[in-house]
Amino acid sequence: QVRLVESGGGLVRTGGSLRLSCAASGRTFSSYAMGWFRQAPGKEREFVGRIIWSGGSTFYADSVKGRFTISKDNAKNTVYLQMNSLKPEDTAVYFCAAGYPDFSDYGFRTDYWGQGTQVTVSS
Repeated sequence: QVRLVESGGGLVRTGGSLRLSCAASGRTFSSYAMGWFRQAPGKEREFVGRIIWSGGSTFYADSVKGRFTISKDNAKNTVYLQMNSLKPEDTAVYFCAAGYPDFSDYGFRTDYWGQGTQVTVSS
């Protein structure tokens, strides 16, 4: 059974940084992609970025490009979201997702989801 567990959320001031982690278990992820989404109160879930496990290719939403970086640790089966220069509009619950790469807008199937972690950026 695939399990994704996010951690690292919290409260930070505008301009600050946070690093989220997504620990994956339950299968081999070498052929998967993993990504991050976020959902602010009253808004739809929004794609943030994704990484292809094999090769490490990344892709980001325009709203976070240049500020957020996704990386992975193969040994720990963990994907990270480094968030810099945070803005109040980055406030949301951040979710990790995993699935096979495909030709969708996100570049992968979102077959598995974590429970989410809250990020709050104060002005």
